[in-house]
Amino acid sequence: MKTLAEYLALPYKMEIIPDKEEGGYAVSFPELPGCLTCADTLAEVLECADDAKREWIMSAMDEGMEIPEPVNLDDYSGQFKLRIPKSLHHALAVHAKEEGISMNQYCVYLLTKNDTLSHT
Repeated sequence: MKTLAEYLALPYKMEIIPDKEEGGYAVSFPELPGCLTCADTLAEVLECADDAKREWIMSAMDEGMEIPEPVNLDDYSGQFKLRIPKSLHHALAVHAKEEGISMNQYCVYLLTKNDTLSHT
């Protein structure tokens, strides 16, 4: 098991979310479930974020919980093979041509657009 300092040195993803209704900001660490903090200003929430992460990891260590490590994007090639119906292949190729881009670029656009919409 790593030490607290070793865990704190890992590059955990931090999400900063502005609270549009009440003001202020929230910070979460998606790889550390339930690790969340709030503050009135961006500077304050960044300070609180370090404390929240430290407390979350210390608590997990005390309770003997498994502490997830950050996702390593080097583990992903950025490529995958996908089998689709011929009719869909044709439709995608036609739409890509209409947009003046490659089918690969068009599919990345569609995937990105759909993924962005599903997280709002």
